[in-house]
Amino acid sequence: MLLTSMAKRIDRRSDQPVPPNIDIQIEHWPIERLIPRANNPRTHSPAQIAAIAASILEFGWTNPVLVGAENDIVAGHARVLAARKLGMKEVPIILLKHLSEAQRRALVIADNQLSIAGAGWDAEMLRIELALLQDADYDLTLVGFDEVELARLLEAQDAAEGLTDEDAVPDLPEAPTTVPGDLWTLGD
Repeated sequence: MLLTSMAKRIDRRSDQPVPPNIDIQIEHWPIERLIPRANNPRTHSPAQIAAIAASILEFGWTNPVLVGAENDIVAGHARVLAARKLGMKEVPIILLKHLSEAQRRALVIADNQLSIAGAGWDAEMLRIELALLQDADYDLTLVGFDEVELARLLEAQDAAEGLTDEDAVPDLPEAPTTVPGDLWTLGD
């Protein structure tokens, strides 16, 4: 199906593929100039908006809002809500004048879906990265996982470090800690 869509991007005059638009300019617009899409199918919880606001404070603004030719928000509704929560007056945007209304509608969906469709985590690598951040005393709540999921991931990391085969027998130490005749006192 993707190849069929790509086949439509042929210049009829030259029979050559039309290259994707990579000529982008980042502008700074007042938030009031942006028009949220009334029919945006993506929903955002207050907790997600708060997490995005915390992310903006921690990392800065890392992803401009995508705006259509009619000042409509194509992608970045949650970032704009987070900016409002932070009291920001303007945000970085990329103006997509070249998109038709149908393309803007499709991008509203594709921008969200393509970031999750077919994506996953390398569980072991994720555990390692989270453990390194934890060892550096980094606030792990800023990476987007809730506390329950973080605990599960880090618990799995801790368990993975100490796993042994149940039939494994440790090597005997050269100098044993206890020898016959020792008396140990345990508690009262």
